Amino acid sequence: MPRTYAVPDLHGRYDLLEAALGAIEHDAESGTVVFLGDYIDRGPQSRQVVERLIAGPPPAWRWICLKGNHEDMLVEALHTPLKRDLWLENGGTETVLSYGGMRQIPEAHVNWMASRPTLHVDRYRIFVHAGVDPTAPTDEQSQRTLLWHRWQRDQDCQHPRGHIVHGHTPHRDGPVRLSGRTNLDCLAVMTGRLVIGLFDDDYPGGPIDLIEIVKAPIGKLW
Repeated sequence: MPRTYAVPDLHGRYDLLEAALGAIEHDAESGTVVFLGDYIDRGPQSRQVVERLIAGPPPAWRWICLKGNHEDMLVEALHTPLKRDLWLENGGTETVLSYGGMRQIPEAHVNWMASRPTLHVDRYRIFVHAGVDPTAPTDEQSQRTLLWHRWQRDQDCQHPRGHIVHGHTPHRDGPVRLSGRTNLDCLAVMTGRLVIGLFDDDYPGGPIDLIEIVKAPIGKLW
């Protein structure tokens, strides 16, 4: 069974990333891992998370690292000083600390974040950070929708291209699994609970299983 694993918002939790990779590689010998964005901000180890993702997967694995709104905010903040305070107030301060200062953020890391794709479409599903417009084809989606859209908890959505898999809108008691979309964001940065969706590439619909990673919570961050 060809498999795809979806990993939601990590927000600087390197411990969760390492545990997730270990669990995924224990579950299968090969496959695709789609990271749904928001690798940085709020948590204590943004630099380590980015470095690990840039290093790439082991043989027989494919990684797809999507852009989240927090990667987008960092890039804008560094290119447009007027937007810097907004980013810092939304978790950017923790990212700066992880790098040892604003000027210590490597250009290669900034370029990597800027160049992330905003969605991944396979045979049966659309993987995205935040959401999609169900009335628009995947190649005509606005970046704001892809990076910033907020769903109401039980608001379902049917897109003709397939099941929507996303993060961005956290629910402590998630994930939220509906007929047309799955929200995997369980506020892992605060709760220490990361839920990974496992999808069968040969069949449509939501996840066939979930892998739950639990680490210590780190308290209120914002």
